[in-house]
Amino acid sequence: MRAEIAVPAIAALVYRAHSKNSLTPGGIFAAFLTAVAHAVHPWNLPFALLVVFFLAGTRVTHIKENVKANLTVHSKGTSGGEGPRNHIQVFANSLTASIFSLLHAYQLHTRKQALIANPTSTGTGSLCFSWGGDLLVIGIIANYACVAADTFSSELGILSKGEPRLITSWNLRKVPRGTNGGVSLIGLGAGLLGSMIIVTASMLLLPLCTDDTAMRIGGAAGWSLEQRRFLILGLTLWGFLGSVVDSILGGLFQASVKDVRTGKIVEGEGGVRVLVSNATNPNTVAGRTKAEIKSSLLSGEGTDAVEDVGGAGKASGKATASGNKERRSSFGEERRSRVVENGWDLLDNNDVNFLMAFGMSVGAMAVASWYWGVPLQSVLPPWWA
Repeated sequence: MRAEIAVPAIAALVYRAHSKNSLTPGGIFAAFLTAVAHAVHPWNLPFALLVVFFLAGTRVTHIKENVKANLTVHSKGTSGGEGPRNHIQVFANSLTASIFSLLHAYQLHTRKQALIANPTSTGTGSLCFSWGGDLLVIGIIANYACVAADTFSSELGILSKGEPRLITSWNLRKVPRGTNGGVSLIGLGAGLLGSMIIVTASMLLLPLCTDDTAMRIGGAAGWSLEQRRFLILGLTLWGFLGSVVDSILGGLFQASVKDVRTGKIVEGEGGVRVLVSNATNPNTVAGRTKAEIKSSLLSGEGTDAVEDVGGAGKASGKATASGNKERRSSFGEERRSRVVENGWDLLDNNDVNFLMAFGMSVGAMAVASWYWGVPLQSVLPPWWA
């Protein structure tokens, strides 16, 4: 990308993130690094997709923001809703595309040097994208199609009138809004829309080979209308599939924590895990009351021991050597304020997003490699392969 375009574009992107409070300071720095990694690419495509994803994702995040804030609760006890995204969230969505963009930029640079050094070349060469061409381009587009579909699905699906259905349950049971793995028709449709936006932008910006480039060094035959349609349909459906895969991963490996009092899902700040307390009583520590712990330390006799203060121990109702049962308070000591609605607590939201983006991007390249007959190893530099 030309420097006179890249520099002001990156500055505008950073300014908008700051002015709209879309990113934390760490998130802005991560976005700056990501933008630079995309801007060094000779084509405008990677940087443009980053901008489209950022602007479209920010837009849907702010749709009915006040309504969405009341549908979940924050882990700190305030209303839910999406706050400014941090550096981890930025990298979870864009790190894969950044790596692929740098790798492809290196490939194009190597190809350009080969064209310059070719003594038989006359006129200008071409670095156009051919049918059956660079797999890394497919990976970049697939990354943003998938994360855009996931963002649209999450931000708009939660506004569905009906409760979502848990995609990982055999009977698709209803779950609270915001549950990991919960899907709705509105959310699925929104995911398809997000994928379509990215793929449409890609097709408008891709330097596809044409009949004019067929005779140039490094060029190839032009794309047919059927080939264009096939690529659009395939990448759009792949991005949509990415949002479904994200829901499955989240429903299985990410714990959805529900607040018992409100019945709403608790959202962790910055996509991190939400802690589940043992009980609502603040005197409860790891399932034991402070009184039990204190008595154990004072007398060394476990739960049968009590602290005798002015004979109070005789009237406290604690267990004695005669075997009488302890009379325990019934005021909320055993009630949990948060429970796990579904999922194993193995990954947080950022882990799920990154695994989905990386897996679906590599998967798209693997499918293209098989269909086009292009070795998957071609994505690696010669000194790495």
